[in-house]
Amino acid sequence: MAAIALQDLVKSYGTTPVVRGLSLEVREGELVSLLGPSGCGKTTTLRMLAGLEHPDAGVIRIGGETVAGPGIRIPPERRGLGMVFQSYAVWPNRSVEANVAYPLTLRRLPKAEIATRVREALRWVRLEALAARMPHELSGGQLQRVALARALVSSPRVLLLDEPLSNLDAALREELRAEIATLRARLGTTMIFVTHDQAEALALSDRIAVMNRGVIEQVDAPERLYHEPATPFVAGFVGGANVFAGEVREGAFHCSGRDVVFALPSEGSHRPGPCTLVVRPEDLDLGEDGTPLPLSARLFLGHAAEYRFPVGDTLLRVVGPPIEVRAGQMLKVRIRKAKLFTPGAPP
Repeated sequence: MAAIALQDLVKSYGTTPVVRGLSLEVREGELVSLLGPSGCGKTTTLRMLAGLEHPDAGVIRIGGETVAGPGIRIPPERRGLGMVFQSYAVWPNRSVEANVAYPLTLRRLPKAEIATRVREALRWVRLEALAARMPHELSGGQLQRVALARALVSSPRVLLLDEPLSNLDAALREELRAEIATLRARLGTTMIFVTHDQAEALALSDRIAVMNRGVIEQVDAPERLYHEPATPFVAGFVGGANVFAGEVREGAFHCSGRDVVFALPSEGSHRPGPCTLVVRPEDLDLGEDGTPLPLSARLFLGHAAEYRFPVGDTLLRVVGPPIEVRAGQMLKVRIRKAKLFTPGAPP
């Protein structure tokens, strides 16, 4: 039995459709990320699962129990969920300990049990020594740990995380990302993680559901999603692939509206006709063979360098070993590996 089952969910605000026929199953103990750009419907999907919004159509089941559907609307507090918000949502006039204890206090559990469970939750997030602190005495990372402990203290069936790291700086994001991974390995809690950051999703997830305009374009393990994207949108959003419309003629790809032609790798069949070319920056080479293009910028990345070339109104990105070049210099770019999407053909 799936821990979570979303079936044909539909949600609109006024005349604007936000979620359009979305279906997804999440297995017990799995961490699934909803990944996509702003406005794709991922947070609305999470809020429907939490009970903060009700779907216009469709069914939501948690642990086999229908919590939302035609004539059914189980309130948030009876769904057995924990939730961590982007904005921490920590009570400013309560101590760390009181903030974490709040869900248990509402349930009127015995004080001794509350104290034990709060201590355990604070130990999970390494805040035992700060139990008496007030929120204004904490850093952003510590505040998000308080929110995480508060969500976990009730032993929820599912933990929902709505962009919990987006308000933190880069170093804190990396630290909290590792914290979430460690907690999940220790507790085995089923988690739904909403993010627009592909690095977070790739690092944390068992599977990723890539959303676009209210629908899921692909659900897959991170490695497969990266290497075998099902659509040009997935390829461009996950891993930042170069995506160009054009057509194949005589074994070469001709970019639409641009006087740029790329030779295609010899392996694989390249059916002539209109298509979309998808090639990742690391699957391009600079060398003596290839398409000559003027370099617009070189970005040093430490282990490698990124080279950018104008192709019409789009930038082609190439990642490779650092070499000494200058802006405006003509370099030859060769495709080593690519994927072609033909309209109407299966991915």
